[in-house]
Amino acid sequence: MANPVLQEGKRAPAFTLPSQNGKVRLTEHRGRWVVVYFYPKDNTPGCTTQACDFRDRKQEFEKEGAVILGISPDDRESHIRFAEQHNISFPVLVDRDARVANKYGAWREKKNSGRPYLGIVRSSFLVDPSGKIVRVWDNVRVKGHVEKVLATLREELAG
Repeated sequence: MANPVLQEGKRAPAFTLPSQNGKVRLTEHRGRWVVVYFYPKDNTPGCTTQACDFRDRKQEFEKEGAVILGISPDDRESHIRFAEQHNISFPVLVDRDARVANKYGAWREKKNSGRPYLGIVRSSFLVDPSGKIVRVWDNVRVKGHVEKVLATLREELAG
């Protein structure tokens, strides 16, 4: 059963997932800002654009003290190829059973040609250094999204 999207102000659910470079725990980033974004599939047009947009702004996120974590149901081998092909240096995490996506409410009913199915709804979460979700973007449109996330991070830092 799919969960509703997490609300701002809630604690971000902890997770440990494999990435293209080894295991990643959300808790290892406590004390830093974290962008957790869920995307449907490696090497599809929208997902590739989104990952490359995050890649291109990664240094700006790091300058603000933030890390980027991408999550999809693809397997580790797919993530390795995806990261190598597009020079993605931030972790892309494997959530094969969508357990973590479901906890965040990113695993929900979608429709393809009018037929319902469960899948990843493109979503992003900005998590503060204490582990609280301060911003949620649900059903994300890729164009301009990374800029919105970076602007929100800067607004939060400015207080």
